[in-house]
Amino acid sequence: MATSFANFLRNACLLFCVALLLSLLDAVPAQQTGITRHYKFDIQMANVTRLCQTKSIVTVNGQFPGPKIVAREGDRVIVRVVNHVQYNVTLHWHGIRQLRTGWADGPAYVTQCPIQTGHSYVYNFSIVGQRGTLFWHAHISWLRSTLYGPIIILPKLGVPYPFVKPYKNVPVIFGEWWKADTEAVISQALQTGGGPNVSDAYTINGLPGPLYNCSAKDTFKLKVKPGRAYLLRLINAALNDELFFSIANHSLTVVDVDAVYVKPFETNTVLISPGQTTNVLLRTKPNYPGAMFFMSARPFVTGAGTFDNSTVAGILEYHDPESLSSASFNRKLPLFKPAFPPLNDTSFFANYTGKLRSLATARFPANVPRSVDRRFFFTVGLGASPCPENQTCQGPNGTKFSASINNVSFAMPSTALLQAHFFGRSRNVYAPDFPVAPLMPFNYTGNPPNNTLVTNGTKLVVLPFNTSVELVMQDTSIVGAESHPLHLHGFNFFVVGQGFGNFNPAKDQAKFNLVDPVERNTVGVPAGGWVAIRFLADNPGVWFMHCHLEVHTSWGLKMAWLVLDGSLPNQKLPPPPSDLPKC
Repeated sequence: MATSFANFLRNACLLFCVALLLSLLDAVPAQQTGITRHYKFDIQMANVTRLCQTKSIVTVNGQFPGPKIVAREGDRVIVRVVNHVQYNVTLHWHGIRQLRTGWADGPAYVTQCPIQTGHSYVYNFSIVGQRGTLFWHAHISWLRSTLYGPIIILPKLGVPYPFVKPYKNVPVIFGEWWKADTEAVISQALQTGGGPNVSDAYTINGLPGPLYNCSAKDTFKLKVKPGRAYLLRLINAALNDELFFSIANHSLTVVDVDAVYVKPFETNTVLISPGQTTNVLLRTKPNYPGAMFFMSARPFVTGAGTFDNSTVAGILEYHDPESLSSASFNRKLPLFKPAFPPLNDTSFFANYTGKLRSLATARFPANVPRSVDRRFFFTVGLGASPCPENQTCQGPNGTKFSASINNVSFAMPSTALLQAHFFGRSRNVYAPDFPVAPLMPFNYTGNPPNNTLVTNGTKLVVLPFNTSVELVMQDTSIVGAESHPLHLHGFNFFVVGQGFGNFNPAKDQAKFNLVDPVERNTVGVPAGGWVAIRFLADNPGVWFMHCHLEVHTSWGLKMAWLVLDGSLPNQKLPPPPSDLPKC
C-alpha cells in the first residue's frame, strides 16, 4: 500500500514537472536569442539606364537599389563590406540601436574612418527590441543617392503581429534619380556657396515610372489579389525631399513607424521624410475592380529653394479572376490617379504626425522617461558663412549657405570621434562644450537678427550613462522657415510634443504627451515650429545627430552626443574590432 502511494506521488510529481516544462517551452520562442545572418556587400560600379540615359553608379553587388537584409528580432547580423570603387565608403544601418556596438554604426569620421579603395570592414551588430522596417545607406558625402537598401525585421518566431497577418510583405523604397554625378553636384554647391541642383526624377524601388519622359518601361508594378492584406514597407531614401504617398481609390492603415508598432489609423495619404520608414496595411478591394491604380509620391515642400516638382508613379494591378491564366493582368483598363494635399500643406503635416501614437500596452510599452536629468534647447536652421576673399559666392547676399544647431555649424574632423574618445585622444579633435541653448536668444520664427553668420566647430554634448534627456528643437526663419527631419543615431526617442511658432516652456510643457508618444529615430522639426523629444542615454559611445536632408547635413546641420560608460561591465563600450579602418 505504501509502495503504491509512493508510486502515485512520484507519477503526480512527474506529471507536474512535465506540465511545468511544457509551459516554460511555450515561452521559449519569445525569449530566443536568434541566429546569426551573414551578408557580403561588394561596393562596385554598375551601368544603370534610366530616363534614356546610361550612367555608371556606385552599387552594392551591382544592384540598384541594393540588396535587402532580412532578419528577426534578436538576430545577429554580420555584413562584410569590400570597397572596389574609387570613393571612400561607409555604410550606416539606419535606425538599428547598435547597443554597445557603436563601431558598427557607420557615419564617416564619427564612429569610423571610411573604408578605402581595396579595403574591407565587417559590420557586426544585433537587433534588440525592434521589429518592422529600417534601411541601410552610405554615410559619407552624397553616395547614398544610389547606395541604399531595405532592412526587414520580422518578429521573433512564434510571435504574431499586433495586426492582421499580411498576405505578402512588399518593400517600397523611395529615392531620386540624378542624371548628373551627385558627388560633383555637392562639390560645386559647397564651392560656390549656393544651393545644389535638384534631382531629375523620383523613384519607387529604383524606377521613375510612366510620368517621366522615356520611362514607361521602368515602372514599379504591384500585382495583387482581391480581398487580401498587403504590408507595404515604405522607406524614404531620397537625399533631399520629404514625400507624400498615396494609392488612388485605396486607403492605407499605418501600423508601424521606424520599426516600432503604433496605434493603427487609416489615411489616404502618408507623409514620410528622408530617413523615416512607415509600414502600412493595404487591404485590396473584395472583388476585381476592373481598373488599375497609380501608387504615387510627390514632394512636401516648406523651404524657399528650388526642388524637383515632379511625381513618381507605380501601378497597382489586380489579378483578373475571370482569366484562364493565373498570371494574367488586363492592361486595357481605366487608370486612376490619387489626389494629394498642396505641396506646402503644413496643416496636413501637423494633423498626420499628431495621429502617431505608441501602442503603450503591457506587451509593447512606451517607456518614455517621466523625469528628466538634462534639458536642452536647440535651434536648427539655415544661416550663412562669409564668402572667401577673391571669390564670388551664390548664397544669401553674396555669402555661402551654411546650416547650424545653436549657431554652431559642425566641422567634420579628420579622424573618427569615437576612436578619439575611446583612446583618450580628443585634444585637437573635438571639444566637449556644445551649447545647451542658444547663446543669443531671439525671436526664432519672426524677423531674423541682423547677424546671420554662423560659427564653426567640432563640439559634442557629454552625457553620463543613463542620463534622461529632454530636447526641444526649434526651427528658425533666419534664411526662411523650413522643416528639418532630424535623425538621432544609437537611440530611439519619444516625440512628446510639437507645435508652430516659438516654443514656450511655461505653457507647452504642460501639454506634453507622456502616456503614448510615438517612438522614432527620425522626426520632422516643423517649418516655423518646434518638436520636443525624450530619450534615455543608455548606450555608451559617440552618436551622430543630423538633418536627413543631405544638403543641410553638408552645410553643417549636425552635432554629436558622447555617452560615457556606465559602472557595470555591460554598460561599457567594448574595444574596436581589429579591422576598423584607419584614417
